[in-house]
Amino acid sequence: MQPTADPAHWRVISSLAGRTSSPRLPLGETRIGGFGGVAGLVDYLREQRIAAVIDATHPFAATMGWHAAEACQTLRLPLLRLERPAWQPVPGDRWHPVTDWDIACATLQELGARRVLLALGRQDLQPFVGLTGVHFLIRCVSPPEPLPAFANAELLLARGPFDLASERALLDAHRIDAIVCKNSGGEATSAKLIAAREREIPVVIRQRPPRPALPSCADVSSAGDWLAQVLMTEQSALGNRIKKW
Repeated sequence: MQPTADPAHWRVISSLAGRTSSPRLPLGETRIGGFGGVAGLVDYLREQRIAAVIDATHPFAATMGWHAAEACQTLRLPLLRLERPAWQPVPGDRWHPVTDWDIACATLQELGARRVLLALGRQDLQPFVGLTGVHFLIRCVSPPEPLPAFANAELLLARGPFDLASERALLDAHRIDAIVCKNSGGEATSAKLIAAREREIPVVIRQRPPRPALPSCADVSSAGDWLAQVLMTEQSALGNRIKKW
């Protein structure tokens, strides 16, 4: 991408991991799939003549964040982390923060939970299979392949955003007495937390993994401003080099 501060001349490539069978594709050019580790990412960035990188991966896609940081450091490319703020508890919430799923399982046992909403990705289900005395309502965007061998579980395929009325109805209809989720942030899936607060339902919530120390912002507009500034700086530096030459 030739450096220019004019958004009309930006070539933007959106890279998707490919873990969702029918993703919502952004406008513009997209690629789907992994890069083959840091080395593969370095090769791709070099081949595509990328001038700047914005890491907008999911807050729990920890590996890609570290790979992007290492690759950009290798190529001396500017890198920004675009990440929506984490949810914060408010009075009335019965949150139980955890750092891994084993602790989440132990917490469910301590709570005596019997009917649990697992609002997780399909790759995070296996640790809960051992809780045989629990009925799980598993909500995923795509079906697990295969579904882990739960003793008692029901699969609900649904994609957010979820409104408050539907979340209230879901918790009531399935008599949910605990929720397990990730602290993903954002408004698309936050209604379940409000509905849980109203019903005094405990929420076992996994905290975000550590990320590289990077410049960051919380919205696309700010990311666009950052990118314009970065490219303007590079364009100015290029002009100075040409003059000196």
